Amino acid sequence: MSSIRRSPSWCRIPARSKTDLDRLIEVVGQQALRYRNTLTIGRTHGVHAEPTTFGLKLAVWYDELRRQLERLRFAREELRVGKLSGAVGTHAHVPPDVEEEVCESLGLRPAAASTQIIQRDRHAFFLSVLAGIGATIEKLAVEVRHLQRTEVREVEEPFGEGNQGSSAMPHKRNPHESERLSGLARLLRGYAVTGLENVALWHERDISHSSTERVIFPDACIVLDYSLDLLTDIIEHLSVNEARMKQNLDLTGGLIFSQRVMLGLVDAGIDRQDAYKRVQAHAMDSWLNGSNFEEAIRADTEITNRVSQEQITELFDPYQQLAHVDAIFERLGLLEPSVAL
Repeated sequence: MSSIRRSPSWCRIPARSKTDLDRLIEVVGQQALRYRNTLTIGRTHGVHAEPTTFGLKLAVWYDELRRQLERLRFAREELRVGKLSGAVGTHAHVPPDVEEEVCESLGLRPAAASTQIIQRDRHAFFLSVLAGIGATIEKLAVEVRHLQRTEVREVEEPFGEGNQGSSAMPHKRNPHESERLSGLARLLRGYAVTGLENVALWHERDISHSSTERVIFPDACIVLDYSLDLLTDIIEHLSVNEARMKQNLDLTGGLIFSQRVMLGLVDAGIDRQDAYKRVQAHAMDSWLNGSNFEEAIRADTEITNRVSQEQITELFDPYQQLAHVDAIFERLGLLEPSVAL
């Protein structure tokens, strides 16, 4: 039975209400679909692990950004309160019904209980959410920075005509925009720390918080807005080197299939510990001496007596490990389920 893949059905935000974060989510989702079948090497601890796709890497970012959007919406709602409860929050001179009426006219909810001020845990939470979004932005930026390294060269930031990567070395194309995002994320985290320190005030209030809030609130919002816009441009116009991804995937001579080979031997009836030791011996020789791991497996009669050459070919096929990628995209709502014909 064959199947077809329908166009994406995930909801687009109406233009009149679309925020910079909405736009970034949309662009990351589009790029995830574009590269969902683009083979690349997955890395853990910075070391080649197993095959994945560049689109799946983006899909993970897409999901995280959606969570951050929900947190931002919740944090904004948490801050949508007001108070007219008097000098120490007792409503001594203004009754609660007046407070409710005034707040309603301003589109606010009255704080259920307050002192002379709205309690600063709300503000700290909002700033922490902004810092969390900044951390996700940095996560994406750091990945771009790593993948742009000369030894990797799988992706590059947009590099327009007339750009200058280095004032001293004309050959360089530096990921300066991603590095800028990493620095701004640190600034947002600092603002969140200040917000947390503003929660503890003396008794019914003091003004140790107000001087910092005049700086951190407008600046945090401006910094995040700028960061979202910059990252959207980077992701939308990212230069993706698919040939280099394939080259890096093959760099270790098949070592990245060691787990699949081991499990294939187990399926063929070899004890798991024996299978592990045999595969590991070939893997370590390949790692230390540069021998081709796949060729070593094919030449090992202890293995080929149990597993055919055709089966070995399947064990070294990266797409055999990626059969469920589309299911992940379906779960995210980026791809509609296949329809059997």
